[in-house]
Amino acid sequence: MEGAIDIRALEKELEGAIAADEKYLRENEAKFRAVHQKVASYEEFRDIVLASHLKPLEKKDKMGNKRNVLWNSCAMKASCKQENKVELSQKLERLPETSAEFYRDWRRCMKNSQERYQLLLQLGSQNLGRIFQTDLAFGLLGEFLAVFTENVCIKDRDYVLEILESFSDTKRFGLNVELLGEQEKENCQQLFEKLQRMGTDPSSPPEEGMPVAQIHCQADGPDERKLIELMHLYQVS
Repeated sequence: MEGAIDIRALEKELEGAIAADEKYLRENEAKFRAVHQKVASYEEFRDIVLASHLKPLEKKDKMGNKRNVLWNSCAMKASCKQENKVELSQKLERLPETSAEFYRDWRRCMKNSQERYQLLLQLGSQNLGRIFQTDLAFGLLGEFLAVFTENVCIKDRDYVLEILESFSDTKRFGLNVELLGEQEKENCQQLFEKLQRMGTDPSSPPEEGMPVAQIHCQADGPDERKLIELMHLYQVS
């Protein structure tokens, strides 16, 4: 019947949203548990979060039958490319309003780096600051930095600066910066170098690869002072 509601499709969408919310909350709890345990390295911290879906064995669990079982399928998804076949090509009907909705849409609907970049710009600094006011989920800051590093352009420079500033006002921001991996720290360094070059006098642009400390000498004005303050917050030397 034309115009009829597809109940099954709605059920699948609801199940996907519930699963995404549960994953977000589970990994967030694992993150704080790892911090409380004072883990020795970022790798150990990451492993605890990736294994957060696992449950301890009970007495009734049988271990006699030897079978080749993947003990941590979530951690292997990236290499196996076995993501759940959710409607990844669907476009957003509305922008996310909560951190759980953002996490779901970021994973399910954004197919590439360019789409993720556009989503961040469309939301803007105020909405992103409100969405992540309570907490920025583990790993997201590093993903944001990678997306900005790959896609930032001169016309978007001020918007990106405002978004970076809004992230710096979220709770536990300092902890998120401390937990950035080596590649994520490198992305952060490259991003601020790009932003610095975009803000210099076009008549005497800094050379590619110029140390950030030297670029400081060419920076002036309130926007550049803001950028330098953000560099300190993001621990960029």
